[in-house]
Amino acid sequence: MLVQEKIRDLPHKPGVYLFKDRLNRVIYVGKAVDLHKRVSQYFHPSRKRRADRKLNALVEAIADLEFYCVHSEAEALLLEGRLIKEFRPRYNVSFRDDKRFLLVKVDLTEPFPRFQVTRLKKQDNARYFGPFASSGALRTTLNIMKKKFGLRSCNALIPTEKDYKHCLDHIIKNCSAPCIGKISQAEYLERVKMACAFLEGKSKEMIEEIRAKMEQAAQAFDFEKAAELRDLLEALEETTRPARRFVKQLPQISSPHEDLEALKSALSLSKPPLLIECFDISNISSTHKVASMVSFREGKAERSAYRRYRIKTVEGQDDFACMEEVIRRRYKRVLDEAGNLPDLIVVDGGKGQLSSALKALQSLGLNNICVIGLAKENEEIYRKGLSEPLILDKSDKALRLLQRIRDEAHRVANAYHQLLLKKRMRESILDDCPGVSENRKKLLIRAFGSVEKIKKSSVEEIAAVKGIGKKLAEKIVSFLSSRN
Repeated sequence: MLVQEKIRDLPHKPGVYLFKDRLNRVIYVGKAVDLHKRVSQYFHPSRKRRADRKLNALVEAIADLEFYCVHSEAEALLLEGRLIKEFRPRYNVSFRDDKRFLLVKVDLTEPFPRFQVTRLKKQDNARYFGPFASSGALRTTLNIMKKKFGLRSCNALIPTEKDYKHCLDHIIKNCSAPCIGKISQAEYLERVKMACAFLEGKSKEMIEEIRAKMEQAAQAFDFEKAAELRDLLEALEETTRPARRFVKQLPQISSPHEDLEALKSALSLSKPPLLIECFDISNISSTHKVASMVSFREGKAERSAYRRYRIKTVEGQDDFACMEEVIRRRYKRVLDEAGNLPDLIVVDGGKGQLSSALKALQSLGLNNICVIGLAKENEEIYRKGLSEPLILDKSDKALRLLQRIRDEAHRVANAYHQLLLKKRMRESILDDCPGVSENRKKLLIRAFGSVEKIKKSSVEEIAAVKGIGKKLAEKIVSFLSSRN
């Protein structure tokens, strides 16, 4: 079905939409209060004329779309973040890092349990509530909850009289002051348990009380107070709405375990490849040839193990030789340091790149590691000893995992290449200037901020920089003017 036909069938409901390219890769994930209206806007002629180059490039790359309906805008926001972390689409910026949604944590094993806001759920004895899409509504609700149940806001594990002296909450009747024995530890724990029930959505009585006060304020023409109570009511209802565990109702996103099992089956491996390392070469020109190595452990990116390389021995543009060099360097070091060898090596490319990788591994005596090449154009998988490539269905979990790993390696290599190019553009002219040492170059850049500003400066201004002097300043001005 064509994209335009799918758009006509989109419902007028909140949800999340996924745009895919011709290779069935997710390139953008978005949320909408009204799926039909939001997605239609991308393809409206007037929008195309006003859009920037990035948006037009996105629209031109769209070959297919998927959508998932949810019950509210907040659920759409949570699902959007989850899908972006899963697929890491190239046109998304938000949520691509490891930032998580807000949770509320309380450890009932503490002497005087505290309610804390966190983004990371650990495997501990604590109870967690959430996730919550709105940080403002959550913090408002927590403040109300602490006042209602007299919960402490201090950070000490066991509050003492010293904490009481620096606290005003008891004076304004916002805390039951367990620190000085106003209530017993058992009584305080009961208050915490009631607060937990409140966060679980058992807050009907308080909500009805606030709604009644809001109506009274409106009848008394105290509209400012009524508006405050209305905002408070909305925050409470949003945060304490009984959790329907909507995440479990959402369409199943492939799990790392399932992906690895699928990859094991597709490649006929004896066990799932728990450690996968993938290499990509960025060789746009003969300047700054670089490579990247990304590591995926148990199907998830292990960013602390990523590596970036500058190619040292290859002259000109030769992807095969570059791949051979970086594979040799990587695994020679692993062997020298007695590190862990991967279960699977993936190289970005076809037969040539695969042969180069195998040659490097053979020179190190590593003949038993499974190595494959993933060619971009048709997503063909090349394997050792087999002339015909393996072609998997575009929706196959094994292929989707390999694509995510390959795309991550490509992103890291390109980012490093761009970084070096920018650095060279900024500094290379001064590197070639006679009399300008590395230290003097740093002094000049620190003083003026950029080479462009140095070009616009006078001899006197440059000579005023410590360590330069008038004669060198004249040389710098003459040199930079000759390079315009």
